[in-house]
Amino acid sequence: MTAAQLPPVAPEVTATLVEDLSPRLRKRLDAAVTKLAARPTHRDGDTVTVAVDDDTELRLHAPGGVVATVDAITCGCLLAPACLHRAAAACAAPAADPPSEPVPDAAPEPGSAADPTLEPTPATPGESAPDPAAQPATTPPDSTFLTTTAQATAPTPATPAPAPAPEEASPAQGEAAAGLWSAGAAVLEAGVDGAGAVAQAALLRAAHTARLRQLPRAASAALSVVTLLRAARAGDPSYRTADLVTALAELLGTAHRVGTATGAELAAVRGRARRPYSPDGSLRLYGLFTEPVVTESGHGGARTWVATPDGRLCTVGDVAPGGVGRALGVADRTVRLGDTALTHRELGRAGLAVAGATVSPDGRLGAGKGVKAVTARGAAWTEPPLAALWETPPAEQAARALRSVSRYAEPDGGGSDLLFLDVELLGAVRESGGACLLARCDGGPLVRLTVADDDPGLAHRDNLMLLATAPGTRLRIIGRLVPAQHPRLTLLACSHPTGEGTVDLGFDRLRRADLPDPGAPVHAAPPQPGGPGAESPLHLLERRVEQTVPAGRAALGLLGDVTAEARRLRHGGLPTAAGLLTALCASAAQRERDLFGRLLPADTDGFAAHWLAAARYSAAVAESLCAAAWAPSPGIPAESASDAATASRLAGTGSRR
Repeated sequence: MTAAQLPPVAPEVTATLVEDLSPRLRKRLDAAVTKLAARPTHRDGDTVTVAVDDDTELRLHAPGGVVATVDAITCGCLLAPACLHRAAAACAAPAADPPSEPVPDAAPEPGSAADPTLEPTPATPGESAPDPAAQPATTPPDSTFLTTTAQATAPTPATPAPAPAPEEASPAQGEAAAGLWSAGAAVLEAGVDGAGAVAQAALLRAAHTARLRQLPRAASAALSVVTLLRAARAGDPSYRTADLVTALAELLGTAHRVGTATGAELAAVRGRARRPYSPDGSLRLYGLFTEPVVTESGHGGARTWVATPDGRLCTVGDVAPGGVGRALGVADRTVRLGDTALTHRELGRAGLAVAGATVSPDGRLGAGKGVKAVTARGAAWTEPPLAALWETPPAEQAARALRSVSRYAEPDGGGSDLLFLDVELLGAVRESGGACLLARCDGGPLVRLTVADDDPGLAHRDNLMLLATAPGTRLRIIGRLVPAQHPRLTLLACSHPTGEGTVDLGFDRLRRADLPDPGAPVHAAPPQPGGPGAESPLHLLERRVEQTVPAGRAALGLLGDVTAEARRLRHGGLPTAAGLLTALCASAAQRERDLFGRLLPADTDGFAAHWLAAARYSAAVAESLCAAAWAPSPGIPAESASDAATASRLAGTGSRR
């Protein structure tokens, strides 16, 4: 059995089942989860049955695809309902997304009862309720002047209303944020190895409380941490420590900001429980490509990218529980938009004329009843208006994409993380994490192209390896920016090597016959720049930040003296990083004792604060290095004039990733 074979379970259900266990059973919970994962399952409609043993069955009833109540998980053992099996099944299953979220990429008709643009007190259909903190503030005049003027000019003075105070988080929200901080700090203290089902249940309970108290952004971050913890503990090959670092820093950072943010900043920190869609009139859309979507929570589907005549990018998607199998099937299903009969793959090469369109801030097209769409002529990548996407200099494209993919960007920030480049393939280059394809970008630097998804059911890996055997081939490509200290993209689509049409690299499979004649000129891939020791010193801080996550605080506390590493950071022009590294390691090693010499409880909050500062700083500098790597030589972005500016000199000397 795998987690994908079990239906998603609501966070509050998992938390309740774990909390109801006795202390003795909680100690056995992680082992029970591992044991249950090896048992066979059977699905019958909305019910999934797990054979606990030859005589006992465990059932998860998921109407609508989600186990929403505690009673929906039943067990046939003698100890039920107080048995360990029910809690183990809930912990083994994926954490369900909040029920208030709409179906991805589907927007109800503006103005209807289900319209996600309607807030509790909306202004007009399709618009969000006005933010009180966004209203202009009026400073009341001096009261003595008002009194004197009123007596002299009018019998009844008009007293202006007092300026509204900036909106602040409620005490209940502050309490929920404190719970999220404590749960996240506990995970950081224990590390992946120590953050078992009980610690995950505490995070799920905190996430549920935050959701109820209108903190959806922090709640979503907590669910992401739980999902990644489970992937790490299960040995999922797609798990990356850097992803859990980002999720933990987002959780802790958002929880901390709830108590300090006001006004518009507080609205961003709270986030949105539903994606807002706004009317956008009539749109003429041109298909670009279609990519598979496979999420960590077991969802799968397809997303088709389209462009407007002025170059604005939008997406049409269909994502639901189902994983890779569903992603492969959805590509050939009809797009859910108006009356068009186009499939996702067909739309990626055709066009649409849409009336009554609704669009979210991140470019997703709604599919409400009022949306009308008919098939229209598409455009080749070399024809207007699509050709203009490739005319923007690579450095400008990278700067725009970097704002979108920033690890801690505000939600609903808009923008796209795609780059449109003309490249010449140079060949495969081996890295520590595997091989990638090196290409020379027209008007830009050398770019490393990697696979978007390693799942063998998708075509990404096979296509990239085949293209690596054809150096000298010129292609027009679309890729997603990967923030790194060197130019790097995940390759999503390209022009066909024969020059006829385009290739969706996640769905379409290239063949050897599609490649140019082997007699074509070959350009040898240059060696990777730099050598041992020629890396940016920023990695000295980054690796300590990442080292904390799998092994916990204790591993960092055993490092001892880090003076040499701090000295290297200072010599590399990163004095702030040196100070953060020293403070982080000192906090990890600090343990106070009482008068009898006994160790006092560790200061988990203080350590979490030091870790968060180091994580956010290293991410900010890494993004500056990424921007500098894409900038045409010898230009250095003006915004890199701090520590990052000094470090950017090392951006071209290699990377540890």
